Amino acid sequence: MSDLTWNRYGKSSIRLVKVRRSRDSHELVDLTIDVQLEGAFEAVYVDGDNSSCLATDTMKNTVYALARQDRLDHIETFASRLAAHFLTKPAVTGVRIGIVEQPWTHIPAGGGLHPHAFVHAGAEQWTAVVTASAAGVAIVSGLSHLVLLKTTDSAFAGFPRDEYTTLPDTEDRIMATSVTATWMYRPGVSDFSARADVRRALVETFAAHLSRSVQHTLYAMGEAALASCADLTAITLSLPNRHHLLVDLAPFGLNNPNEIFVATEQPYGLIEATITRGTEKA
Repeated sequence: MSDLTWNRYGKSSIRLVKVRRSRDSHELVDLTIDVQLEGAFEAVYVDGDNSSCLATDTMKNTVYALARQDRLDHIETFASRLAAHFLTKPAVTGVRIGIVEQPWTHIPAGGGLHPHAFVHAGAEQWTAVVTASAAGVAIVSGLSHLVLLKTTDSAFAGFPRDEYTTLPDTEDRIMATSVTATWMYRPGVSDFSARADVRRALVETFAAHLSRSVQHTLYAMGEAALASCADLTAITLSLPNRHHLLVDLAPFGLNNPNEIFVATEQPYGLIEATITRGTEKA
């Protein structure tokens, strides 16, 4: 006899584009949404009894219907609304809503911005995950594929050496990464406009920091992000080190004063950490 010890099901990669036409200048919201439900669905799996099984097609339709009634100002708010809706369904005890937003910006035109033509902002994505149950609601916001690079103010030296170490010390190197960040809010927060401030803090700190390592800059970025918004309690950062290796031009009778590099994708260093807001001392 076998036991079903865990289950979850839902609709993944629901594509939703909303045009806000309430002003002369339109606004475009481009989302990919995952809906996942947990609950008392054992009979669906074990007995083939679908009486408690909310169809995943219904989940998709619900997303579209609620999107019509919501301005979609913040993906965290919309995810919370979806979670609250599905949590009222029979047999459902837990809901997970994941949203990825693809930013679009207005195309510059005629000395200003075109009112209804857009350009994709690149690979960067904005994310939100809302989990809801009888125990409460947890909201995690984030961003990913934020590609950053600087050509100096980055070093890596003084690390331990053994018989397998070939990497030389350097006081001046290219530093490049693709930032993934997720952050948590204090309980009860309803204003999710902090994303722009968090992003600005991450980018500006990366640019200005005199880096002794990727780890060193990651921590400085995390501290700056927490300082940018009092409602944040913790931030987790993942920074792959996109190596740019100095090309040896000596075989061609040429020097290379830190100008010619080869960009490599694999293998790469991966630096990750969580920075939590410290407790203020009296």
